[in-house]
Order: sequence, then structure tokens, then C-alpha cells
Amino acid sequence: MPEAAVKEKRETTAPDAQQELTDGFHLIIDAFKLNGIETIYGVPGIPITDFGRMAQAAGIRVISFRHEQNAGYAASIAGFLTKQPGICLTVSAPGFLNGLTALAHATTNCFPMILVSGSSEREVVDLQQGDYEEMDQLAIAKPLCKAAFRVLHAQDIGIGLARAIRAAVSGRPGGVYLDLPAKLFGQVMNADAGKKSLVKVIDPAPSQIPAPEAIKRALDVLKNAKRPLIILGKGAAYAQADDAIGSLVEKSGVPFLPMSMAKGILPDTHPQCAGAARSTVLKDSDVVMLIGARLNWLLSHGKGKTWGEAPKKFIQIDIEPKEMDSNVEIAAPVVGDIGSCVSALLLGMGGNWPAPPADWIKAVSSKREENVAKMAPRLMNNNAPMDYHGALGVLRTIVKERPDAIFVNEGANTLDLARGIVDMYQPRKRLDVGTWGVMGIGMGYAVGAAIETGKPVLAVEGDSAFGFSGMEVETICRYKLPVCIVIFNNDGIYRGTDLNSASSDPATTVFVKGSRYDKMIEAFGGVGVNATTPDELKRAVNAAMDSGKPTLINAVIDPAAGSESGRIGNLNPQSALRKK
Repeated sequence: MPEAAVKEKRETTAPDAQQELTDGFHLIIDAFKLNGIETIYGVPGIPITDFGRMAQAAGIRVISFRHEQNAGYAASIAGFLTKQPGICLTVSAPGFLNGLTALAHATTNCFPMILVSGSSEREVVDLQQGDYEEMDQLAIAKPLCKAAFRVLHAQDIGIGLARAIRAAVSGRPGGVYLDLPAKLFGQVMNADAGKKSLVKVIDPAPSQIPAPEAIKRALDVLKNAKRPLIILGKGAAYAQADDAIGSLVEKSGVPFLPMSMAKGILPDTHPQCAGAARSTVLKDSDVVMLIGARLNWLLSHGKGKTWGEAPKKFIQIDIEPKEMDSNVEIAAPVVGDIGSCVSALLLGMGGNWPAPPADWIKAVSSKREENVAKMAPRLMNNNAPMDYHGALGVLRTIVKERPDAIFVNEGANTLDLARGIVDMYQPRKRLDVGTWGVMGIGMGYAVGAAIETGKPVLAVEGDSAFGFSGMEVETICRYKLPVCIVIFNNDGIYRGTDLNSASSDPATTVFVKGSRYDKMIEAFGGVGVNATTPDELKRAVNAAMDSGKPTLINAVIDPAAGSESGRIGNLNPQSALRKK
């Protein structure tokens, strides 16, 4: 890797004439800074080691991880929280491949993110001559992201980054790949010309105003509903149109159901929240308005037993026209950005909007109160070893007392049960696996959320999920981040009681019994705690959140607690022979 030609004086054809030069390293950094990019997440190595050092020296915060996938998850959640593309920087080939899962995850979840990777020289790659870490990275990335670009010449760096930024945040946000061959970094050009070649992206995500007839159609359908329901998806949370969405929900009087990462746009304790009556409202509603939510597997594709026999009419608000009718007929599609669409709906509702039928509101409220009352005793037990409900009951209270903290959550039972038990009170405070359901986001999200918001983070992890990113506890300690990790340790995947009847090997779903994950963080100077009861867990989490010190709590859960695949066991095929 050539050293940077650092804006030095070089002679031109005239002996006494000089010109100031710059190089690819500095042009990339200057392009980042021009567009307000303040943080890069990544892993250093050939051919981007010097770039990371120079970016840091130039005032960009460079957060160095132990694995590129986790750096990518941090960048993806940074995009969700800020509406600006999160930047993940990787080395070529293996590092690039490690970052691809996070890139695909960002695209699937509609998070703006740019994966920037160094790469081998095109001349060698195209002839397949066997360069160091040779790989056609652009071709590999294209199917997994919203757009992919390669920059070959220093004078194109400004345009390349501008296109990546605009692609990441415009329309439906997503992941973008930017390929930077090693030779690009050392390319030298006139500094003035280089400065002029940079592009500051103007209005990268312009408002998309919905058609007036679409707004009227949607309001007509909603007004005629007997049992209306509003579903809020994480797209609604991403839009940061919280006040407008809250006004629409309250003015309509319609019960609302938040998807997991939309929890907190309105508090889960809001009288119109139907989260505790989910099955009832999905089954019995007759008109459903989707705001930033998709009828994918998380909503049973809008059909089947989940939705009952009552005929449904759907109103869908989405910025992507192709999303309409993707699973079922959409009676009233409203295409545009969520802020503009919701504002237009509010305006169209006028001053006197009719309340939903009282019998529907009463039915939803009664079911919600019944389910909350039924759950309450389970959340108050102090069993040892703990079950999921006792442990989550403690965390539910802590989150209520600390509504400004970021709650990161992943696992099987740990995720599925926490979704329904832990209430959220503010928007964009619950971060989880999202649309893809991918495990391993925990520590990357925790780092990204702490860096981008400056808020304390409570990361609640299943022991299996933690294994995908556990080494990043060193990263958390290195940057002294206010992250408290709680690992629900039941000795295995789903549960720790499975047996292997064929040999002495442990069952495929069983881990080392009695593992002490808390000892891991102590190795890096953090605080480790072993909690065996809900009372111990409460004291440990409160102490960690008060101190702001990196902390890992090993929460000992009954190995028999939990069910296979949490609440999505139906997606796990069973052997026909096993059923006989």
C-alpha cells in the first residue's frame, strides 16, 4: 500500500512553479466531511489501514470493531436512528464478505447504510490473475443492496460518494456498496481541482407528496369502518414524524398496534394501544391502516388464521409503490413519504372526525385489560433459577423508570417474550432484529446506539444470540460506552435440556452448563455480575445504568424455560417420520 501523497508541494514543468496536490485518501475524507459524516464503523487492515488513521486525524470518529459484521450492524442502526447513511469501512475480500450480511440486513430493513470496502486492482481481477484477496466485490454486492458503485479515478470520488448517499436515503432507504480499489487511495491530483470535484448532496431525500385522490380514498375507507385498526411499523419510527402520527391516531380514535421497533411512537400504555390485544384486533378488525408497516411474515402476509374470517380492507401508506398488493389487495394505497402522507390525512380529516363504534373500542379495551391482568402475577415471581417472565418483569420496571434508555433486544424466547412484556415510552428506543429476524445484531447495535445518541443502552440478549457478537464487549470497554448487557443464560439454544441419544456429544442446541459470561467483560476491565434471582438482577441493572460503566450481567435462567424457536416454531420444519 503506497503512503499518502499528503498535500505536498511538487514542481511542475516550470522549474520555479509549484502546485498544491492532494490524493485519494484526503479526497475521500474531505468528501465525507463535506456531507456531514462524522463517524465511521469498521475494522482496519489492507488496504484501508492508513485511511482510518487519516480520517481519525481529520476529526472523523473511527470506531474500530473486532469483526466487520458487527461494525456493519452498528452502521445500519446509526442510519435508522439518524436518517443519515451509516458508514461501515472494511478491508477487501474476507472483510468485505463479513460486512455483506449487515449490508443485506440494512437493505431488507430499509436502513440507510453505505458499506465502503477497499478492493484489488481491476486489471488483475478482470483477468483473474490471482491478486491478494482478489474478488469482484461489486458483482457480489449488487444483488444484496439497493445500489453499488465503484470509483476508479480520484476526480470521481465526490460524485461516487454523492451517488451512494443519495441512493441510501432517497425513496425507500437501504444499503449501498461503494467499492474503492487500492490504487485509488494513492492517486494524486491538483488540490484545487480536487476540491472542486467534491459534491455536497442537496436534499438527498426529498418529500414525496401523496396524490389528493389517494388521501380522499383512504379517509373514505377509514370513515366507513366498523372495527378499524392502525398498525405502526418501523418505517413510521424511521420517519421521525412522531407528533403527526400521534395526532392522527388520537384524532381518529382508532386502536393502534405497534410493530416491535415502532413501540414508543405513542407510549405502550396509551389507552388506544392494542399491543396486549394483538390477536383480537388482527382477527376481528375490518379496516386496517398500515403506516410504515409491510404485510410480510411478521404479519402473516395479511391472510390466514391470524386475520380471522372477517373480510378486510387495507389502507397502506408507503413510499414504495411496488409494496402495494404484494400479498393481498390494498383497497386504498397512499404512496409518499410518511410525514407528508400523515399530514395530508390529518388535513383531510377536518375538525369533526367521527369516533369508531363504541362496541369495538370497548371490546379491544376489555381484551387488553384481561390479558394485562392475566400476565401480571407471572411478572412478579422471584423464582430461582429465574424464568423469562420473572426476569423480564424486572426489566419492564427498569425501562419504565428509565424511558430515555435504548433497549436492544435479540434472541429466540428472550426476544419474543420481551416484545410483549417490556413497554416502551419514547420512539426509537427499542432496537431489535427487525424484518429479517437475523441473530447477532446485539453488540453492533449497542455500540452504534451509544455512539449516535449518547444515551445509556440496555442490551438484553439470549445466550445463543450473544455468541454471534460477544467479542465486541472488548470494543464496548475500549470506548468506555454506557452499555449494560444482560444475557439470559439457560444453557442453550431455546432451552438447555435437550439430549443426544446417539453418542456422548452434547445435543446440538446445548451449551456448556453453568457458563459465566460475566467473566468475559472482566477480562477487559468492565463490570461482571452473576444474577440468580429477579431481585439480584434488578440491583445489578440499576447499578450499571447509574454508573454508566460497561457491564455484563449473567442472568441465570431455568434451562427448561423457553420453547423451540420462541413463537415462530411453525417456521421450523418437522420430520414426517418424527410425527409418526
